[in-house]
Amino acid sequence: MAAELARVRGKFVSKVSTAVIKQLLDDLLDDDVLNDGQKDSILEENNTTADKARSLVDIIKKKGDVASRKMIAHLYERDPTLHSEVGLSRGQPAQPAAEQQMKQDWSTTLIPTTDSFWTEKKNDRKTYSAEKNSIRNRVALLITNIKFTDERHNRNGAEKDEENMEKLLRALGYKVVKYTNLTGKAIDDAVMKFSKLPELKETDSVVVVIMSHGKLGAVLGCNWTKDDVEKPDEFPIDNIYKHLGSEKCPALLNKPKIIIIQACRGAEKGSVLVSDDAVVCDDVSQPGPPPCADEENIEDDNLKCVHKEKDFISLLSSTPDTVSYRQRNNGSFLIQYIVDVFNTLAHKEHIDELFREVMQRFEEFSVQSLRQMPTKDRTTLTKHFYFFPGL
Repeated sequence: MAAELARVRGKFVSKVSTAVIKQLLDDLLDDDVLNDGQKDSILEENNTTADKARSLVDIIKKKGDVASRKMIAHLYERDPTLHSEVGLSRGQPAQPAAEQQMKQDWSTTLIPTTDSFWTEKKNDRKTYSAEKNSIRNRVALLITNIKFTDERHNRNGAEKDEENMEKLLRALGYKVVKYTNLTGKAIDDAVMKFSKLPELKETDSVVVVIMSHGKLGAVLGCNWTKDDVEKPDEFPIDNIYKHLGSEKCPALLNKPKIIIIQACRGAEKGSVLVSDDAVVCDDVSQPGPPPCADEENIEDDNLKCVHKEKDFISLLSSTPDTVSYRQRNNGSFLIQYIVDVFNTLAHKEHIDELFREVMQRFEEFSVQSLRQMPTKDRTTLTKHFYFFPGL
């Protein structure tokens, strides 16, 4: 289809109107074929209609056959007479939303937002305040437990999650306070210390990411063993919201507090799991087969997070009482999908929608008989929060 678009380029450039170009740009923006920056560039950096048309065709051609097919289909819908005059065949209709989602081209780098989009949303009463100075003072907390005293509980692949999340958070403009392999008490101390950072007075938001084994209501510290019944090495999840809530952290009053927990919310499987050489389970409450080197090996964690304070939103990696999965070489599926979605859509979507997009990716998640579905939990945001990357 890219070749077909190239074939009719000259006739399209000579015949198309500015109105139709703008309609096509809107359609391709909705399809995520173009981003806001590309749309603005086509309209603002080309003085004539013909130049706008050339720029549009050349950008779409470079994106390949899928993008070209969508443009041709939209042209037929917007101006069937022009579609015929330039010599195009009927082609395939624009893909429905569900099919678009399945074939989404995920960006490997963060797409920056535009100043015009930031200005529009900044003046919207339904959007949390995000002045450029506060964006430049953002701060995030990243805690990852990888190695445990009991080596059987080591979270192979979690180092990739740590690397990916740190890279994403920095790209979003956050100074990252990072800890690795903490006990339960050390996690509590880290969150409490974070809540007292002077940067919190200037930031527009915070992100807290915790990745470890866990159980209902607690994250497991790196010294946790199943024999520690009286004084288990655990961090109570509720302490996140106590330390960062309005009472103990007034610097974050009315500011979004985004919590991401990579772990399960119980020991049950989302479906029947048949163990073989390619799949392992290291749920701390039950034994599993020995690990192997296959990169598709998948492991699970166990955690539940509950929070109650205003202006919080969290994404938990699984539904209640079920496990979530992690690849030994690539890290957890949740973090992989968060990176994909945020890189591709954070320039134009608010956090609720970004989390929904991550959840939607799991509709097609199927590795052997494994199933997983993340959930947004007790969202108390009262407005839309945008990251505005690149400002």
